[in-house]
Amino acid sequence: MDKSKIIQAPKGTFDILPTEQKYWEKVRRVVALVGAQYGFERIDTPIFEGTDLFERSVGQETDIVEKQMYTFKTKGKDSLTLRPEGTASVVRSYIENGLNSWPQPVRLYYVGPMFRYEQPQSERYRQFHQFGFELIGDSHPIYDAWLINIALVALRELGLHKTVVAINSIGDAKCRPVYRKALVAYYKNKVGQLCEDCKRRYKTNPLRLLDCKEHHCSEVAAKAPNLVDHLCEECRNHFKSVLEYLDEQKISYMLNPHLVRGLDYYTKTVFQLYAEESLEILSGNSNSHKNPLELGGGGRYDMLAQQLGGKNTPALGFAMGIERIISLMRKNNIKVSELKKPEVFLVQLGELGRKKSLTLFEKLREGGIDVVESFGRDNIKSQLRAADKIKVRYAVIVGQKEALEEAAIIREMTSGTQETIPFDKIVNELKKRLRQAPPVSS
Repeated sequence: MDKSKIIQAPKGTFDILPTEQKYWEKVRRVVALVGAQYGFERIDTPIFEGTDLFERSVGQETDIVEKQMYTFKTKGKDSLTLRPEGTASVVRSYIENGLNSWPQPVRLYYVGPMFRYEQPQSERYRQFHQFGFELIGDSHPIYDAWLINIALVALRELGLHKTVVAINSIGDAKCRPVYRKALVAYYKNKVGQLCEDCKRRYKTNPLRLLDCKEHHCSEVAAKAPNLVDHLCEECRNHFKSVLEYLDEQKISYMLNPHLVRGLDYYTKTVFQLYAEESLEILSGNSNSHKNPLELGGGGRYDMLAQQLGGKNTPALGFAMGIERIISLMRKNNIKVSELKKPEVFLVQLGELGRKKSLTLFEKLREGGIDVVESFGRDNIKSQLRAADKIKVRYAVIVGQKEALEEAAIIREMTSGTQETIPFDKIVNELKKRLRQAPPVSS
């Protein structure tokens, strides 16, 4: 082992540094706020699950299960997988914990990391983060439109007001076999033109042919039969109602008759949300071979609970990619308030001053004052320079003399004025001063 080699983060992962945390905190706050406003409660599921959960839900012949899952054996020979998406875990929890006894529909949201082994690209990582909203226990099409609206509200609250909604219906177990037959017939004489993955998909899961991102495969898919032309009456009426509810909310959308999404558990409504810059690509008016910037998507998964051993339970939801959202926020120069910074710096001098500062620091913290320190420094000038660098409003100084007198000096950093205040009055004095507006710099 070369101990001189610098160890780096694994490929496809990254560190979220303190300077970036304000964006992540903004996303978490907005998700929690929107969740509360629409009656969704937070759920946290394990980062790893039994492998069969994803094989049965996502689909054996999907890219996620075939290529992208991080699967490992435990010492007890159990097969576990780092979760590649959030919905299957939520539905598993719904069944396992008897949430079907709660008032229906159950509304849940989550925020957390997901894992997929794929080639890292711009805003595409092997460990990535999503937030998702799931509504379990109601089949009414009004909820399909309502969930799309909630997704758009979350994006607007994050400053992303211009997004594109693409929507389709992929039918259900009754009408999808009819479409599958038409799709296989269309591709029969075109298989040789497809990428190696699509040649395999043609035999195992033809619907996935519509989801390929390879340029030539996308061109072939663009002329494939339309899903909506093969819907049964029930699915057609459901989709028609969804669109009417979207119209009622004045939500613009693009009908994409080849939208299927990359997971097998979907039924009926599916949708995706894109950055506005992708509009030309989506409408076919661009010569670019770039893929549109997808922010998230979702749809109905009415059969998933039953696939996982539960009762027949209609459900739907969506998930959004946090890295892509934050990247777009930065690109659009959306202002995000800095995380709250301390306004008081505790300065100490001498061994007795240092000892008394430990107790004083706790007194200030318990009093609700955001305070920072530099206990390891001995020089008062270096501590005041540090206080000035992070732009605190006040320095609280405890030297040998102050420590003996059970007092501290409050120094106003801008003007340099200072006053000695007893320990037992310092919290109230600081609170009073901090409530006052800071002086205007000349």
